[in-house]
Amino acid sequence: MSKSLLYSFSLLSLAIFGLTSCGVAPGMSASGMRNSSSVELPGPQGQEAPPANVDVKSISSGLILELEGHIRREAENSKNAHSNPDLGAYAYKLGPGDIVSVTVWEHPELTIPAGSFRSAETAGYRVANNGTIYYPYAGSVKVAGKTLTEVRELLTKKLDKYIENVKLDVQIVVFRSQRVYVVGEVKNPGVQVIDDIPPTVVEMINRAGGFTELADRKNITLTRESTTYRVDLQALYELGQMGENVLLAPGDVVNIWDDSLNKVFVMGEVIRPGSYPMVKHRKSLAEALADSGGVNQETSNPGQIFVVRSFEGKSEIYHLDGRSPDSMILADRFPLRPRDVVYVDTAKIVRWNRIISNVSQTVSTLNSASATDFPLFQGGGNN
Repeated sequence: MSKSLLYSFSLLSLAIFGLTSCGVAPGMSASGMRNSSSVELPGPQGQEAPPANVDVKSISSGLILELEGHIRREAENSKNAHSNPDLGAYAYKLGPGDIVSVTVWEHPELTIPAGSFRSAETAGYRVANNGTIYYPYAGSVKVAGKTLTEVRELLTKKLDKYIENVKLDVQIVVFRSQRVYVVGEVKNPGVQVIDDIPPTVVEMINRAGGFTELADRKNITLTRESTTYRVDLQALYELGQMGENVLLAPGDVVNIWDDSLNKVFVMGEVIRPGSYPMVKHRKSLAEALADSGGVNQETSNPGQIFVVRSFEGKSEIYHLDGRSPDSMILADRFPLRPRDVVYVDTAKIVRWNRIISNVSQTVSTLNSASATDFPLFQGGGNN
């Protein structure tokens, strides 16, 4: 077979193969998911349904209204998840380790004075591990779990047997018995002592130095005993949902997550594919495309723009026909979720050109090989 005939036969065979199969084209392709996903995707977490293909939903005005309604319902559910804390009713309750001072008016012998050589801490009464303090005439008094008002009434009743018209005051000079833990993206993570100021989430975060630049204000977890709750302070700041400012209890752990998961991925035929951060969990499809430099006008198929989503264990795929400029109105109203993948498919002519490019390189290699002389096999060796 001649070299020219071999070249022509190889080119024709590979070209026919390229026409009959798009799989030889390099790169990703969305050709297999026009109506549903090309692979079986897992169902929602906690359900035993087997993996299945997910239908592709077309991005339309009706779909956008549906998604916006879903977001509003999520905000309402978050609002109802926590009751508004009654900060006015908060009263600190004494516990072991706290130190109190007791002042009995007109009876200095019952009051240990604090002076330049005695601090209020050393002059006070420490609550013992069994929850009691010892006070003259009153004896051992159970004060753990009681407020200052309750302790004042209890001491007054006990001293009334010995002192006429008792007038006394009780104050906490050192708070030691109760604490919470604030960790994660705050400037000074660690232990925060609970005192007579209501220990809300916002209060304790401020005591820890406030948020760092990487803090995700929408993603805060509160662990109490063996249960973990989600707290959304962004909803508090922007929507006034006071229920998110939870009143903490001793032993609570507040963790402020970073925003490393708060991003979307733009792939396919765009100018600058990559991952792009969301601002306060907000970014539209149009913004994501703009961040990546827009679709590549030479290689993309703007009619095939997809959003692939896996949110809270549920997989969804959305499709936008972006060939018309006014479709960007829909793209601007389409809200993305963290970890969404935006994919812009390749134009068919570009995919074909890539096939031809691969075919041409293969044929060129075969042609070069056929044109190479191998003297060892041509009997040209020395006698």
